[in-house]
Amino acid sequence: MTQITPFGYLPDGRTVWQITLRGGGLTAQMLTYGATLRDLRLDGHAPPLVLGFDHFAPYIDHPGYFGAIVGRCANRIKDGRFTLNGTRFQLDPNNGPNHLHGGSNGTAHRLWTIAAHTDHSATFTLISPAGEMGYPGTLTISLVISLLPGGVLDLQFSATTDAATLCNLAHHSYFNFGGANILSHRLQITAAHYLPVDAALIPTGQVAVTAGTAFDFQTAKPLAAACATTAIDHNFCLTHAPQNPGNSLPLRRVAALYTKAIAMDLLTDQPGLQIYDAARMNLPVPGLDGKIYGAYAGLAMEPQLWPNAINHQDWAQPVLNPGHSYTQHTQFRFARQSTPE
Repeated sequence: MTQITPFGYLPDGRTVWQITLRGGGLTAQMLTYGATLRDLRLDGHAPPLVLGFDHFAPYIDHPGYFGAIVGRCANRIKDGRFTLNGTRFQLDPNNGPNHLHGGSNGTAHRLWTIAAHTDHSATFTLISPAGEMGYPGTLTISLVISLLPGGVLDLQFSATTDAATLCNLAHHSYFNFGGANILSHRLQITAAHYLPVDAALIPTGQVAVTAGTAFDFQTAKPLAAACATTAIDHNFCLTHAPQNPGNSLPLRRVAALYTKAIAMDLLTDQPGLQIYDAARMNLPVPGLDGKIYGAYAGLAMEPQLWPNAINHQDWAQPVLNPGHSYTQHTQFRFARQSTPE
């Protein structure tokens, strides 16, 4: 039977609820705060698969988007500015002069509603009013998260608006299948190109080849090799097709993460995959099972549209218009491994 229990309280006194889902050999605990995946376990594998916290306070005191849904527009928008249908908009600048993950009160910091649930699935909904964080239009968002046979964590997003706006949602879990960090994890990404960034982590506009660089993960390799030479907080280009919200690509395998104990395949219909190695992570409080989260404690793997795309008109655009729907389908498929990969 599905369990829904209080997990904590927001500063204004509102209750944050936790729902526990079980199915497909997985157990997931989700919070209404940010539609956050707080904990994820695979039968027969003791350590958690994601980073999270045993108590609510760290989600407020040390915000790092742990397991949250980020938006309205995931990733960075340069100077928090864009033009849509001839009108210039200024968004909340919460990352220096830039706008990150929907702003200081984006979807990751909002209290979502559990609209429906079963033992193995839950539907989370959120209404973002017009003007919130500077965005035009009222955005109505739905996320159906399901635990499916075969160790599958399935996420299906949809959103509609009453005025032209931006929409680019992303799930922001940090993955770690056991150990102090992810440097021994092996990463594979089906991407021949990536987006170089400037000092503020804004894409320069160049689309560069991965071959011969630290960003070439077309064949699986340990993260330690790449992290020794560069910091990774970049978008990997899964396609150059001009797909827009509501006109998604097919669900297909785009990446994988391995240890000797666990294999995870990532499938999505999105054109980009943001990878962040958490090199800058250094938390003063323990995470799940008392684990300390320092540098490289987890790997964020975030399917989405390309960052700052609204300011690059030749990239797939995050524009959502009335009468159309934003959709995203992403799956994380987990399996235990009895022999080294």
